[in-house]
Amino acid sequence: MSEGLVIGTAGHIDHGKTSLVSALTGMDTDRLAEEKRRGISIDLGFAHLTLAGGQRLSFIDVPGHERFIRNMLAGAAGIEAVLLVIAADESVKPQTREHFDICRLLDIRHGLIVLTKCDVATAAQLEKTTADARLLTQGSFLAGAPILPVSSVTGAGLTELKEHLALLAKRTTRRDALGLARLPIDRSFALKGFGTVVTGTLWSGSLRVGESIHIHPTNREARIRGLQRHGQAVESARAGDRTAVNLAGIEHAEIKRGFTLTSLDALETTDVMDVAVDWLNPDGRPAKATEFLLDMGTAEMPVTLKPLRAGEPFARLHLAERVLALPGDRFVLRRPSPALTVAGGTVIDPFPPRRLNRAKTFDRLAALASASAEQRVEILVEESPAGLSISQLVRLTGMQPEVIAQTPNLILVNGQHLVSKRWVEQQRSKLVEWLAAFHAKNPAAAGAPVSQARLGVPPALLGPVFDDFPDISLRGDLVALSSHRPQVPAVDAKVLAQIEFAFRQAAFQPPAPSEVLAAATTNPKAARGLLESLVKDGKLIRISGDLIFHADVLAHIRRSLAAQKGRRFSVADFKSWTNVSRKYAIPLLEYLDHQRVTKRDGDVRVVL
Repeated sequence: MSEGLVIGTAGHIDHGKTSLVSALTGMDTDRLAEEKRRGISIDLGFAHLTLAGGQRLSFIDVPGHERFIRNMLAGAAGIEAVLLVIAADESVKPQTREHFDICRLLDIRHGLIVLTKCDVATAAQLEKTTADARLLTQGSFLAGAPILPVSSVTGAGLTELKEHLALLAKRTTRRDALGLARLPIDRSFALKGFGTVVTGTLWSGSLRVGESIHIHPTNREARIRGLQRHGQAVESARAGDRTAVNLAGIEHAEIKRGFTLTSLDALETTDVMDVAVDWLNPDGRPAKATEFLLDMGTAEMPVTLKPLRAGEPFARLHLAERVLALPGDRFVLRRPSPALTVAGGTVIDPFPPRRLNRAKTFDRLAALASASAEQRVEILVEESPAGLSISQLVRLTGMQPEVIAQTPNLILVNGQHLVSKRWVEQQRSKLVEWLAAFHAKNPAAAGAPVSQARLGVPPALLGPVFDDFPDISLRGDLVALSSHRPQVPAVDAKVLAQIEFAFRQAAFQPPAPSEVLAAATTNPKAARGLLESLVKDGKLIRISGDLIFHADVLAHIRRSLAAQKGRRFSVADFKSWTNVSRKYAIPLLEYLDHQRVTKRDGDVRVVL
């Protein structure tokens, strides 16, 4: 059976939206006693239908009265296609226009035009309503949509409508099932024997029974006890499904319409965001801070809109409540009094920098607005002084961590942090400049301690700066320019040569450092510094304490062992090969174990 499609009704009050859904599905979506008493829809209604070809359709029936436009917006946020319902005997009315404008502002791209009550309309009325519908929708996503006359009373036209719904389900692009799970909640209630149940349309990602989830903006954690789709229990739900979620660990009174269910705890809510606004009447856009009602997802709240530049679409919204928003989310702005839809738009940055001036903010938003998901990550990483962690980027973009980690033109550090190639080059330039100055002041030093050469870079981010950088050389904890040659005074050079010669000549029977230093100079303290410089330079290697070997001696041992890979040998064997005493053999073998040249296995060792 094919995946479902969520379809919403839109249209003026008493134009037959609820009757149409009932005629199609056999379900009455008016569930409230007041709705049945007054004969109008007040809140959202839900129904579903499986067509002859196997396509599953979910219907969200929205109220048409202007007083309940908030409820209409909560339903419209979850739909993927719309049935624009117009009574054939009344034609286009004010809420027809407002509902249609809302669908355009929310970027709904698929739908059908349905002319209801054809059983009571005259031929002239039907012709006029058809012409009015074409005029209303010209230049829009419904410009070429079929106009289908039906009667919910006689059933006329319903078969043809179902055929067009099947075609609509085939060609409508589904939502992203690979992203983070996000479900704006439109209902929360308790069901006897089950507990807390929330419903909504899954905007992205997927949910599975047994998973832990988070409810925003309260960031309460709960567990999915069960899932239903079209009234049937299922193990999983995917993007685009109308879903009922049975939750454990939270009371239904703690959740309300406007909250959002998500799969990751990395997401955060916001109360300030930068947006691009699409005004229904461009001449009516405000030139200064103005109060509006914001409808996004299933939430509604007061906001203050501050334009960034006259005549341009970008603005900053200050929200009265915190909301979960991600780049690309659509919203609607309404004037509170008199109530009227005036604009819609797109979230560009839900966490904008607070201290940029307006000109820089405008340029930044222009770049983000036209950027792909990958380009957005690159922009955010490059504008941060030392890159951003994967968790920070999940919060800023809502993208999956594994997708973020594969962003081109960025370098992943330690599997959890991204820096730009440009940043790496900048740090390398600063490092080269700093080392040149260090060598000028310390010509005799083999290099500078790495700890001094960080230049404000956290140690965890040094890898990409130092790795595969031919202009520098790393030896132990010293870093130097590759071109640097220590300028040692003649007297010190002579002592260095004497110390190195003593250890090379001693081979496997290294002397005590104090003896070598006493023989090399009359100033043992100065000589000790020269000995340490040989160690730092890698010419001498300290095995432990005062046990020091010449690097050539250890290189000879490594070469000899490499020719016997896999061989097992004892300490006695090693002493025989090297002619060293046990005093030196044990520390040497422990050093070789640490260097992964050998591996201890009980009383013997294995050449790796």
